[in-house]
This record gives sequence, C-alpha cells and structure tokens, in this order.
Amino acid sequence: MVNSPFVVNKFGFLGNEFLAALQQHGIISDIKAKTEIIREGQKNKYVPFLIKGSIKVFTLNDGRELIYYYIKENDSCLMTFSSIFTDYTSRVYAIAEEDSEALLIPVSVIHDWLIRFPEINKLFYREYDRRFSEVMNMVNDAVFHRLDKRVLNYIGQQISATGKNPIKITHREIANSLGTSREVVSRVLKKIESDGEILQTKEGIKIIVNEDVRLI
Repeated sequence: MVNSPFVVNKFGFLGNEFLAALQQHGIISDIKAKTEIIREGQKNKYVPFLIKGSIKVFTLNDGRELIYYYIKENDSCLMTFSSIFTDYTSRVYAIAEEDSEALLIPVSVIHDWLIRFPEINKLFYREYDRRFSEVMNMVNDAVFHRLDKRVLNYIGQQISATGKNPIKITHREIANSLGTSREVVSRVLKKIESDGEILQTKEGIKIIVNEDVRLI
C-alpha cells in the first residue's frame, strides 16, 4: 500500500516513519455506489481519504437534503476529522455517489499522529480552506442567485464530482438538494434547456459548458 501513487502523493512528505505507521493501521475499503457510510448521530470510527470515486456529505431537515460538499479523489472529510476533537459523533450523513475506494484511518490513531507527525496538520488545513470556500459558494448561491443559476451550478458540481457529462440525476434529487419542489425544478430545467445551456436525454443531463457555469 505505501508504494501506491495515491499514498506517495498524499503522504510521502511525512517521511518513512509515517508511511510505516500508515501501512500498519490504514485500511483500504471498496464502497459500492449508494452505500451509506455514516449517518448523523453515529460514532465516527475512521477518517476517510478518498482514492477514487465520489462521496456526498449532507444533512437532513424535514426530509430534505442540504449538501455541504462532495469528497472527491484525494480529498478527506473535514466534518469527520473535526468530530475527533469532541465526542466522535457524526453531525452529517455521507453516501457514496458511485463505486469508490477509500483509505480509512482509525480516529484513535489520528489523535496519536497529530502529536507524532505534526506536519499532518497541513493536510487538514488545506481541506478546511477548500471546504470553507465551497460553503461560501453555497451561501452566495442561496442569497444572490436565482434558482435557474443555482440549478445549473448544482448540476455543474455533480459533473465535476463524478467526471461524467451527461450525468444521471433526477429532478427530485436536485429539488431535495436545493430545498425546493420537483415541479419547480422541472420547469427550471425546461427553461434552461430552451436557452441552450443543457440537454436532457435518456443518458442524463448534459451541460453545454460555458464560462458562466461553475464546475467545482
């Protein structure tokens, strides 16, 4: 495992002693698409580092999803990491969007490593900066953008997270994620399709890429 390109690129700067510890405690896990990885209220046992695939991190309010962010390849889960400083309890749900592969590190081991290998904090500082930017983008969407722009940005985020364009996603899934109704989303999609910004086919929704669409 320690000689894999993922491990070398992600953790190589921490040195051979760290890589030996990672070899001892790290677990490679295959996760099937649509698998629930953690739910709100459960105890976090591992901090995941995603090798490939995509994981959606969100919360629920009256049955509606509020998406915080997507864990992409080479990313970790900031919410999971932050929980190890409190009671290890998850405040979010996480579901694999597609077949994924992750490196899992026990949270108890992470505690020890933060002392033994303080340089590992750089990984989480970078993650915090990335996630903070994503949350700010989400707030800007909700406050300043019309729903058609929010729908288009949301689809763009899914394409970026999965690398698939077109992407298979239902109108109801979009509505739940943006806090609106399926009927409203269907009308919005019909409008932006007539404007030439997307195509809806049996393969999914395809964005006709332009510089106004945020693919993050």
